[in-house]
Amino acid sequence: MLFKKVFLLFLLSHFALASQDSLSPQKPIVIKEASPVIIKKDTIFYISNGTDTYSTEFRAKEASLRLERLTKGYNPLVDSLWLKENKGLIQIMLNEDLALVTTPQDARTDSTTVRDLAEFRLNRIKANLKGTEDLTPREWAIRIGYFALLLLVLVLYIRLVNWLFKKITVRLSKIERKFLRKKTNVLKYFIPKDTVNIFVFASNIVRIGIIALTLFIYAPFMFSFFPWAENIVNLFYGYISKPIKYVFYGFVDFIPSLFFILIIAFFARYFSRIINEIAIDVELEKFKLKNFHKDWAKPTGKILSILIYALALILIFPYLPGSGSSAFQGISIFIGALISFGSTSAIANIIAGIVITYMRPFQLDDRIKIDNIVGDVIDKTILVTRIRTTKQEEVTIPNAKILTGTIVNYTNEKHEPVILHTTITLGYDLPWETAEALLQQAASNTIHILKEPKPFVLQTSLDDYYVSYELNVYTLESKKIPFIYSEVHKNILNAFNEAGVEILSPGYVAARDGSLTTVPSKLSSDDKSPLSRIVDHLTGQNQEITISKPEDGENL
Repeated sequence: MLFKKVFLLFLLSHFALASQDSLSPQKPIVIKEASPVIIKKDTIFYISNGTDTYSTEFRAKEASLRLERLTKGYNPLVDSLWLKENKGLIQIMLNEDLALVTTPQDARTDSTTVRDLAEFRLNRIKANLKGTEDLTPREWAIRIGYFALLLLVLVLYIRLVNWLFKKITVRLSKIERKFLRKKTNVLKYFIPKDTVNIFVFASNIVRIGIIALTLFIYAPFMFSFFPWAENIVNLFYGYISKPIKYVFYGFVDFIPSLFFILIIAFFARYFSRIINEIAIDVELEKFKLKNFHKDWAKPTGKILSILIYALALILIFPYLPGSGSSAFQGISIFIGALISFGSTSAIANIIAGIVITYMRPFQLDDRIKIDNIVGDVIDKTILVTRIRTTKQEEVTIPNAKILTGTIVNYTNEKHEPVILHTTITLGYDLPWETAEALLQQAASNTIHILKEPKPFVLQTSLDDYYVSYELNVYTLESKKIPFIYSEVHKNILNAFNEAGVEILSPGYVAARDGSLTTVPSKLSSDDKSPLSRIVDHLTGQNQEITISKPEDGENL
């Protein structure tokens, strides 16, 4: 009974499956035709399977185009074909570029493994790229004939160049050598001793350069007809063409940035020119600005121009070739550090020069005094100031030292008189009215001293043994101060000597026990001391000169 049930169930399931198969449509088996992959007009293998997206013909055509493009400049010395596995697929790579993909469906269609099919295709590609290893005798003869023809052309070309330059040398040798005999001619030191003249030397350099350049480019082309040298020649030309292409395409890519740089430079130069013209007009007082001195115009224009160019450089910097490279940035950091650590004093002088410019403590041609150096300002720069002293010495003082020191300016813009003063000491026995009168007399006898305002005398101190009197005078001749002081001192001596007054300066000690006075006008030849008489005798002063008549027979 159990056996019947099982048998009945088997029959029912069999009929159900049969009916289901009869109802569902079966997929037709499509036999696809293989499409060839072609390189250099040669079929290297076939692709017999398509994908859900691409047909067999499309895959073969795309593979042919990609291989033609990638292998156009193939050189086995530098290029490599290799296999790369990627998620069950095997890719044929030329260097880092994808050349062809081998799928598991391709392997099943060809009844092989993916690895074997990929290696087969790789070997076929390599064999096709070699191509010229087996040449017929006729092909060898043609290639040798081309080589011989090119060699003949090269020999004729070199002979022609030598013949032309020989003619040029003959003409150049007729030029006189006086060009090289000039003492101011520096070029004669850079040519060989046996050279007739510099023109012959230059023509020989050009001739050798032309021949060397021809051999450099032409010789590899000659040997390119031989299969064993073809790859070497291609590699050689690749080394030449690669930097040339890099420079050319780099320049082409740089053209938009170049236009941007030129526009920024143009506007920077334009605004700088406008500022300089305004500064010139302000300096010449053709254009006036309120509370702006004309001597500020030129330095202010320079500072603004520097700021404009600095801003332009900041805008241009990202567009410079290689500005983003680490080497460029490293050099920039090195230069910045070098300037920062190596020019501290220079920067201090520059800042001090700017501060002095706007402080206006002195101008060109002013008589000033800096650290006991008195002279006229002959030059002001951003770094230093140059002074010509009264002894005609040119002294260069850094601006940083000027800024930290004391500046005395004897010249002012309002042309007001300068007060000069000198101090003498006199004894208490001399009335102060007499002292002031004598000092006023000395001042009135001195040239370059103003009558109005009048000179005046101050009693600056009452010391233990003497009184200090200070004579003050007015003058407009600030550049003649040393001469005026000298004249004042001479006139003081004359006035006091004529009045018989001793000048006890700075601390002359005189014992009033009957000794002689120190006033020259009060001394006679008999009253002088023995030491003064000796000095007068040696100098020939106060002596009667007698000339005796020579006796007969004596020679004068």
